[in-house]
Amino acid sequence: MRLLICILGLAFAAACGAQAYPSKPLRWIVPFPPGGPTDTFSRAAAQKLSELLNQPVVVENRAGAGAAIGMEALAKSAPDGYTIGLSTTGSHAINPHLYAKLAYDPVKDFAPITLAISYVNVLVVNPNLPIRTGADLVAYAKSNPGGASFGSAGNGSSNHLFGELLKSLTGAPMQHVPYKGSAAALTDVIAGNLTFMFDILNVSGPMMRAGRVRGIAVASAKRTPYFPDLPTLAESGIKGFEEAGSDLWFGIMAPAGTPKAIVTTLNQTLITGLRSPDMRERIRNQSLDLWTSTPEEFAAVLKSDLARWGKVVKASGARVD
Repeated sequence: MRLLICILGLAFAAACGAQAYPSKPLRWIVPFPPGGPTDTFSRAAAQKLSELLNQPVVVENRAGAGAAIGMEALAKSAPDGYTIGLSTTGSHAINPHLYAKLAYDPVKDFAPITLAISYVNVLVVNPNLPIRTGADLVAYAKSNPGGASFGSAGNGSSNHLFGELLKSLTGAPMQHVPYKGSAAALTDVIAGNLTFMFDILNVSGPMMRAGRVRGIAVASAKRTPYFPDLPTLAESGIKGFEEAGSDLWFGIMAPAGTPKAIVTTLNQTLITGLRSPDMRERIRNQSLDLWTSTPEEFAAVLKSDLARWGKVVKASGARVD
């Protein structure tokens, strides 16, 4: 009898240990500071994921080094499905070409779960300048001794690389001015201290509507539905952006080695949450576009963008040591 009790006790303990996923809170790493587009989106998506999984999902901001710090933290987390994180075109397609040493491999160290968002950068100028088209900007830069100045969120950021690409494609003299974040750069465009910058549409859009900056083109292959009258740079006579991987994304990843069954659960749950009416409305209100995928589709986009952005970084000469 005593032996039977012990056997039953061990069986009960094993059953209790094999709890269904998830059985505890999840951590969601955001590799950028609080308050920005990635943080705002992540907090809304994490709340929706929490509701669907019936577990808390705690957002943790691990900012610095162009998202490299947060991505390193995600890569080194236990691959048990309890730590996931937001990745971006910058963290996974740009940084590997930009940094001489990166503490993570964008492919080998992660398990893609799903793409989540696509978005575009818009070219904005100070509204007091006589610049209304891409051609006007090029002419302005070439006719002024100091050329044109453009701001960015820092060396190697997507808005820096877009500015360098514009400079390369047109041959116009343009001076890059790096900032610690795109908000400070946009403030100086508004103040007239900079000629222009490329900025994420959901940040610059309200400034455009208020007349504080003038949007002259989107750096994407097609027009955005949020500003349908705004032409693409190609329509403005500046070719090349559409081949450079100019449509940007947010995606959700786990550490490499996370069990496939858990990745599948997270993929299906996240897609359900992102496609819910309230999340769709939140995304539209931020001038972002929903873009969900299978893990395999996400991996294919990453592979393609790694190649395309490698060419852009090489052409720009940007490097962070």
